[in-house]
Amino acid sequence: MTSLGFSQLTDAKASSYGKQDDHGKAKNVIVFVGDGMGASHREAIRLATVGLKGNLAMDDMTVSAQVHTSSTSGITDSAAAATAMASGIKTYNGAVGVDSNKKNVKTILEMADKAGKSTGLVTTSQITDATPAAFGAHVTDRSKQSDIAKQYLENSKVDVLLGGGEDYWYPEGSPGAYQDQPAKDPSEKSKGTQGNLVEKAKKLGYTYVANEKELARAKNSKLLGLFANEEMFEQREEGKGDLYDPVVSLPEMTKKAIDTLSSNKKGFFLMVEEEGTDEMSHENNAEKMIKSGQELDKSVAIAKDYAKKHPDTLVLVVADHECGGLAIEDVSSSDESGDGISKEDGPFTIANSKNQFTIDWTTSEHGGVSVPLTATGPGSELLTGTYENTHIFDAMKEAMNLK
Repeated sequence: MTSLGFSQLTDAKASSYGKQDDHGKAKNVIVFVGDGMGASHREAIRLATVGLKGNLAMDDMTVSAQVHTSSTSGITDSAAAATAMASGIKTYNGAVGVDSNKKNVKTILEMADKAGKSTGLVTTSQITDATPAAFGAHVTDRSKQSDIAKQYLENSKVDVLLGGGEDYWYPEGSPGAYQDQPAKDPSEKSKGTQGNLVEKAKKLGYTYVANEKELARAKNSKLLGLFANEEMFEQREEGKGDLYDPVVSLPEMTKKAIDTLSSNKKGFFLMVEEEGTDEMSHENNAEKMIKSGQELDKSVAIAKDYAKKHPDTLVLVVADHECGGLAIEDVSSSDESGDGISKEDGPFTIANSKNQFTIDWTTSEHGGVSVPLTATGPGSELLTGTYENTHIFDAMKEAMNLK
């Protein structure tokens, strides 16, 4: 049985972005995190989207690297991995913006804010979930999502917050725009522990939006958008079918965030996460993993278009860790992995051809392998090679000349 590996990334000399990557400082930084998106995930997304000879927007960049992802706990979770990238330290699984001694550590977002830059967090998960939280909050346990929301407003003062997780912004018994206990998932309901944080956000000057039309109309420089009770997609019990159909797409949120933040003449820092690549890998659902990865790539293309017009912008794409132990294989009548959750998935058509491939899963949990990183723009030369995930913080800090 033949397996396909991660696509060869575009050589810097062949990329139209090469002239942007030499010297100079980054006024703006846009970090994309494909949660759980290992090398094989990126290759599967590429094959299904652009075929054997094409490149995704996230691959057609001037710099490529391999990133080690371990935490002090061993195989990392998203909280420890994001903290490493956001603050440059290794910590334990579940830690958000704190070190292994549970002491707060400065984040790159907070440093950008101190330098006068605007800041933003965008995700298809709860906006208070582990990855965005590690850039803008400090808690010893990632489950304290209402605490994280409050810190966004009062401490890190993030300018743009777009994602799901409305349930953590309203106290129990006070549903917001999204009803408690919806039919698609009766377990979802308001469970906030810090009062009505949406009202607090409004008093602090945020424009609050809850759907696509409201987001499009919003013009304020401070923006809070909550578009789901929990994640902006649904993982269902086996046999009922997972759903990936956010009420506002990741590309739409990304464009709005860039448009809003870029009004600051001192620049901005933005972190954009696609959570579906991880959650659908936990479910061993290759179809929805690929779909969410395609949405991430569309978002990267939007950021690259902005960077073309604003060459003082560093754009990088990375994963916090791998999930699912995904392998890409030929279509075959035999399946050595059996009929459980890790059974073969597919077949999927290779774009622009009649050929197909199958995805085989080896686990429904995180893996400990290194993940690819690609980057373009000023400071991207700092991201070449093979290194620990903590180096991403160091490179961004140097690229933006932050103190």
